[in-house]
Amino acid sequence: MKRTAIKFFGLLLMAAVISGCGKETGRMDKGKDEAIPVKVMKVRLENLDKTLEYVGNIKGRDEAIVYPKISGKIVEKVKGEGSYVMKGDAIAYIDRDEVGLKSEKAPVESPLTGTIGRIYVDIGSSVTPQTQVAFVADMDKAETDLNIPEKYLPMIFIDQEAEISVDSCPGEKFNGKVSMISPMIDLQTRTAPIEITIDNEGHRLQSGMFAKVKLILAKNKDVPIILKEAVMGKGADTYVYVVQGATAALKKIALGIRQGPYYEVRGGLKGGESVVIMGQQKLRDGAPVKAEE
Repeated sequence: MKRTAIKFFGLLLMAAVISGCGKETGRMDKGKDEAIPVKVMKVRLENLDKTLEYVGNIKGRDEAIVYPKISGKIVEKVKGEGSYVMKGDAIAYIDRDEVGLKSEKAPVESPLTGTIGRIYVDIGSSVTPQTQVAFVADMDKAETDLNIPEKYLPMIFIDQEAEISVDSCPGEKFNGKVSMISPMIDLQTRTAPIEITIDNEGHRLQSGMFAKVKLILAKNKDVPIILKEAVMGKGADTYVYVVQGATAALKKIALGIRQGPYYEVRGGLKGGESVVIMGQQKLRDGAPVKAEE
């Protein structure tokens, strides 16, 4: 009887151990199969431009500092800042202010057609032929000058398109074209100056404005793109995770140009695939995932 009771309790203990192991194994299996939450984007086809980005200053197509031809005092100003003048128009008049001489007022004339940007003198100011009286600019077309590194010069050509943006017009792009390429390279900087002429209808671009310039080297149409956050590795060893069904697959890809937050994909992906852009640090090839776009 005693031996039978011992045997019975032994069987109960084994059953409890087996049951506990089964539960633990179930918990381990459940943890192993638990889906990892990730965010994805679908690879889509868009147009991307290959560009060079620079900064420069806006100036008028023609600009000039106006100097008087004679010495004397400013006795009259007939044009103000912002006034439009034709070449030869008087901006101010000078009294020669010479003792014993009686003469007509001498005009200070604009050397070009344009808009007066600044007047540097007041009535009563004494001037000489070396005194700056006014600044005049022709803003019908605006320009900006850039210094291009030697290695990029083979990619630059006359009438090449450029996009220009300024802080005073946020979100707006102005169209420009390369109008001059210097044939000489600066030996100190290994750069060559180029000039970009910009459409300036309404004179919205003003001389002295700070400009951001994008030179468009190539236009790629309908290419697969992904966000830079999806990319792991660099150079020839670049990878992304793609969601296939409910699992993650590691894929090697080849990247092309970058524009803003996007990369062109030249190999390894096609339009419509779901690429992981957040949460890939926890993934492995074949891991179960719960994807959210």
